[in-house]
Amino acid sequence: MSDHLLFEKEDGIATLTMNRPESRNALSIEMRRKLYEAVVDIETDDDIRCVIIKGAGDHFMAGGDVISFGEIAKKEADARRKEFEARIHGLHPTMVTMRRMRKPIIGSVQGAAAGFGLSLAMACDLVIAADNAFFTLAYINIATTPDGSGTYSLPRMVGLKKAMEIAMLGDRFDAEEAFRLGLVNKVVPVADMEMEINQLARRLANGPTVAIGRTKQMLHASLNNSLEEQLNSEAENFAACSATEDWVEGVTAFGEKRKPEFKGR
Repeated sequence: MSDHLLFEKEDGIATLTMNRPESRNALSIEMRRKLYEAVVDIETDDDIRCVIIKGAGDHFMAGGDVISFGEIAKKEADARRKEFEARIHGLHPTMVTMRRMRKPIIGSVQGAAAGFGLSLAMACDLVIAADNAFFTLAYINIATTPDGSGTYSLPRMVGLKKAMEIAMLGDRFDAEEAFRLGLVNKVVPVADMEMEINQLARRLANGPTVAIGRTKQMLHASLNNSLEEQLNSEAENFAACSATEDWVEGVTAFGEKRKPEFKGR
């Protein structure tokens, strides 16, 4: 993989590290392309059962590479419009693949999660934040609108009025506020981040992969489904899980009063 994105795989866990610490891991064109290639590979790799997304150094991601926008700002308005429309459309397959893949994605956030960094964190299924993490949607500060599925995720997570405040004002808030709003699952001391993330990833990677993946899909679908559609989905997915080896192991282990040993199939 590119130096802008490191890809490691070990014991069923894939770790993607955004690797531009000198710019707070600002999103480069190369990073965007490699991120898409990575999530596509992960989605189809049956050996991978959990994903971690994190940033190198002291920050998660400070958003787009605004410094590089200076050259684009010299172009005519129509050229600027076309360039950014193409760039942002280029992000969409990554966000769709993250949502679609039946594998849990953990965001490991310390330092800045700004702009697309916040959108990316919201696109993860679970987020652990260090107590030094800070968040801002930030786009309004350069007179533009959010991307990377930020406007999809934010109102669903925090409610419409709070989403309006976060997006329109661009204020910065800390990890405890992010936890209160439901944007992160847990806040831990920065010194404990690696241990916490590894424990959570190992727990998920050792879990019943099919059931976890189907649960992820069902919860996302519930935001748009009717009650009847969701009830039908519950019946379909429970039945599908009952056809797996892990379901048999889970039921057997329960009866034998022991911890189940799931294989992800």
